[in-house]
Amino acid sequence: MTIDIIDAEPGIRVLSINRPATRNAFDLTTYSALADNLVCADSDPDVNVVIITGTGGVFTSGNDMADFRDQKGSDEALALLHALVTADTPVIAAVEGFAIGIGTTLLLHCDLAFAGRSTVFAVPFVQLGLSAEGGSTLLLPRTAGPKHAAEMLLLGEKFDVHRAEAAGLINRVVDDGAAYSAALEAARSLRKLPTQAVLDTKRLLRRDRAEILRVIEEEAVVFRRRAESPEALAAFQRFFTPAP
Repeated sequence: MTIDIIDAEPGIRVLSINRPATRNAFDLTTYSALADNLVCADSDPDVNVVIITGTGGVFTSGNDMADFRDQKGSDEALALLHALVTADTPVIAAVEGFAIGIGTTLLLHCDLAFAGRSTVFAVPFVQLGLSAEGGSTLLLPRTAGPKHAAEMLLLGEKFDVHRAEAAGLINRVVDDGAAYSAALEAARSLRKLPTQAVLDTKRLLRRDRAEILRVIEEEAVVFRRRAESPEALAAFQRFFTPAP
């Protein structure tokens, strides 16, 4: 299993990415497993909160590039994004180490997120000859502002937790190794609140779901086209070519 499923406490389901050999990079199996388990948790009346995290002190290093090279244009990533956007159950991210690519963009769909202070973020799609995904072209300008969103998405450079916090990707910076504890504390607080009031308020906060899903699909069309472009193929070749 690439996703560990733990009921940490009554009402709190933890989904932990577990691919330590790849720094928890997403392959198709991981996308599918996380999507399926998120849908399962969301439909379980005994689950009040979902925490998404990663094992071994790493959230995710992004796409498994070898898997992506061989499986471009698959629907598994879209299934995960759809599950995140449509989830009624509150979703909290506990982020450590690396949050690259999908590791950054999925935070836009989490209700709360906490990150260890050494966490490194990046959305390096353009650097790989690709285009932005995950609804980021809609949501990141809303949270970070258009200029900061353009810098992050066009340049694709790494950035730290303080910029992630300023951009609205995370709620709070915590000590390294403490992101899960912060997420668990927030989950406990949510679990103690009136359940239907929490669900109704989240639905109101997420009233733009249809628009987000439309943008995700629009981005996916461009992303698939870019994945077959000469620029992307050349970038993949450079990625897999050992340095002399």
